[in-house]
Amino acid sequence: MSPLLPPVDPSVTAQLVAALTPRLRKRLDAGVAKLAGRPVARDGDIVRLAVDDDTDLELHAPGGVVTTAEAIRCGCLLAPNCLHRAATASAAPVAEMPDPVAEIPDPVAGEPSLTEALRTVPPTSVPATTLPATAASAADDAPAGAADPAPESATPAQRTAAAALHDAAAAVLEAGADGAGAVLQAELLRAAHTARLAGLPRAAGRAVAAVTALRAARDADPAHRLGDLTTALRDVLLLAHRLPEATGPELAGLRGRVRQPYTPDGSLRLYGLFAEPVLTSTGYAGTVTWTADAAGRLYTVPDVAPGGAERAAGSADRAVRIGDTSLTHRELSRAGLAVSGATVSPTGRLGAGAGVRAVRAPGVSWHAEPLDRLWTVPVAEQIARALAGDLDVPKAKDTDSGGDADTAGEAGQAGEAGDGTNQPTAQDGRDGRDLLFLDVTLIGTVREAAGECLLADCDGLTVRLAAAHDDPALPDRENLRLLALLAQGRGPGTRLRVVARLTPAPLPRAVLLAASRPTDPDTHVDLGLDRLRRADLPAEPTTGTSGDARPAPTVQPATAPGEAPVHLLRRRVHQAASGGRRVLAFPGSKESEAARLRRYGLGTAGELLTALHASAAERARDPFGRLLPADTGRFAAAWLGAAVYTEEVDRALCAAAWGASSPGLDSR
Repeated sequence: MSPLLPPVDPSVTAQLVAALTPRLRKRLDAGVAKLAGRPVARDGDIVRLAVDDDTDLELHAPGGVVTTAEAIRCGCLLAPNCLHRAATASAAPVAEMPDPVAEIPDPVAGEPSLTEALRTVPPTSVPATTLPATAASAADDAPAGAADPAPESATPAQRTAAAALHDAAAAVLEAGADGAGAVLQAELLRAAHTARLAGLPRAAGRAVAAVTALRAARDADPAHRLGDLTTALRDVLLLAHRLPEATGPELAGLRGRVRQPYTPDGSLRLYGLFAEPVLTSTGYAGTVTWTADAAGRLYTVPDVAPGGAERAAGSADRAVRIGDTSLTHRELSRAGLAVSGATVSPTGRLGAGAGVRAVRAPGVSWHAEPLDRLWTVPVAEQIARALAGDLDVPKAKDTDSGGDADTAGEAGQAGEAGDGTNQPTAQDGRDGRDLLFLDVTLIGTVREAAGECLLADCDGLTVRLAAAHDDPALPDRENLRLLALLAQGRGPGTRLRVVARLTPAPLPRAVLLAASRPTDPDTHVDLGLDRLRRADLPAEPTTGTSGDARPAPTVQPATAPGEAPVHLLRRRVHQAASGGRRVLAFPGSKESEAARLRRYGLGTAGELLTALHASAAERARDPFGRLLPADTGRFAAAWLGAAVYTEEVDRALCAAAWGASSPGLDSR
C-alpha cells in the first residue's frame, strides 16, 4: 500500500479487478509489487504515477479521493482494459466509503457496541434508558390485550449482503494473509460496498479494516499487528453470522450508524485534561484533546485529517475548531473553555456548528476539582467500566481507516465512521470508558519484545506501562526512556499521576498517554506531544556512589506462574489468520496442546482447538480420488468460535489480574 497515492473508493477497486481477464488476474499481485517505489507527482487534484519510462497513469481525486473507475486513466496501449489501472487501485489506500443514498433511521435506544450487543445485561456504568413521561403514560393506557408491534428484522438485501461478507471473509481466512492477494481483497471490498448500500455500515467498516490490515501484512509494514488482522476478520465473520437472525435493538447495534447525531447541550464549562496524537494505518493523523465538565463527564475536541506522523505532531499547535477561540490543542489541554450553544455527539465529541460560541477560560490542575474526582474512582471500578466498553475494536494508536463525515453545521469535525469504530479519532467510537486515571509509584522496568516498559505500583498491583506510539516522529518512546531513569536509581519510588489506556492482557497493562511532571505535580506532560527533558527529572543523588543507586527489579517477560495456557489456542487462531487453513492442517502437537488445555480445566478451549484442526485437515475426495474444494464455511465457523472464546477469556483474565469483575456474557 503506497501512502503517496490518493485513497480509492472500495467500489472502484472491486470494479476494476472484476473487469480483468483471468490471465490478467493471475498477474495482478505482480503488477501491484511492480508499482512499489515508482515516482509519484501531484498537481492539484491530479496524481501522476510513472508506470515505466514511457507510460504515465493519472488519478483524478477531487476532494482527495478517487470515486469513479473513469478517474484512473492509463497511457498504455491496452487502456482502459490494462492491468495498470487495477494494480494502482489495489496499491492505493482504501478510502472511507460515502454514505448510502438512504440513511438508516436512528434506533430509539443508544447504539450498543459489537460486544455489548451480544450481552444480556447492560454495563452498570451506563445509565438505563427510561421512557419519557408521555410515552410511559401512553404505554400504561394501552389495552392489556393489544399486541406489541413485531420487532424489526434484517431485510432481504441485508441478509444477502451479510452472506456475501461471510463468503468473502471466509475465502480470505482460507488463504490467510500470505495468500490473500489483490483479487481476494477486491472481493472483500465488493462485499463491503454491497453491505454499505444495504445499510450495514458497521460490517462494511470492519471489512475495509480487514483489507487494510491484509495489505499492511503483505507489504511487511512495520506498523502491522497480527492482532489487528485477527480482530477485523473476527468482527466481519461475527457480524455476518449474527445479522440475519438479529431483531430489534440487537439488530440496530450490529447494523451500526452511518453517522452519529449531534444534539444541543446548552452551555458548558470545560476543563482541559490532556491531549493525545492520532496516527492511523490508513493515512489519517491529528490530535484529540480531552476535557471534562464540572460533573466529570468527558468531552473531546478532535482535529484529524489525511496526513502522517508529521501532522500528528504538528496539529497540536493548531487552533481548535470551536467558536472563535484561538486556543491550540496543546493550550486547551492545560486551560479551560466556556462554550455556549454546544452540540455534542453521544460519544462526547463537541460540534463546531455556526451557532457554537467558545472563549478561553481558566484551567485547573489534576489535583484540583473537578478533575481530581477522576482519580478518586477505585481502580477495579475503572477496569470494569473499560472492559464493559467496546474492547473488540483496534485502539487509536494502530487503528483502522477513517474519514470525515461532516454533518450539517458540523463542518470540520472528525467523522463518525459507519461502523461506529472505523474512525481516526482517539476515542475510536467510545466515550473514554477505556481511559484509566491512576496514581502510581515507579518501581522498575521490564524489557518485552516490543520494547521497554515501566513497572509501577498501583494500589498493590504491579502494572506495566508501555508507550502508546512507536513512531520516531512522536516522543512517546523517548519520554518513556526518560521516565525509566526515575525507576533505575535517579528517583526510585517517584509518585506520578497518570492517564493511561487499558490494554487487555493476563497481566495488568496499559499504555501511557499523559503523566504529571516529576518536578512539578501540578502540571502534566502529554507524552505523545510534549518532549520531556532531563531537567524535568529530579536531580541525581549527590551522596554515595553510582553503585549505591537501587537497580531496577529484574522481571522476566515470560508468562505469569500458573497462568492458564490460553495462548495455545490464541496462537492457532493467529496462525490461521496469517497462513490460512493449510498451516493448521499439518501434523503436529495438536493432541498434546488440547490435552494440556483440559488439564488446566479449559475443556471448552481443548474442544475448540480439536475442532479447528479437524476442520482444517478435512478434505473430501470425489469417486476418482481427486480432492474436492475445502469447506471454507465449516473452517470459518470453527475459527470464529475459537477467536470469540479467546477474546472473552482474555477479558476475564484481564479483569482477574486487576481485581475487577468480568462482565457477564450471553451465549453465542
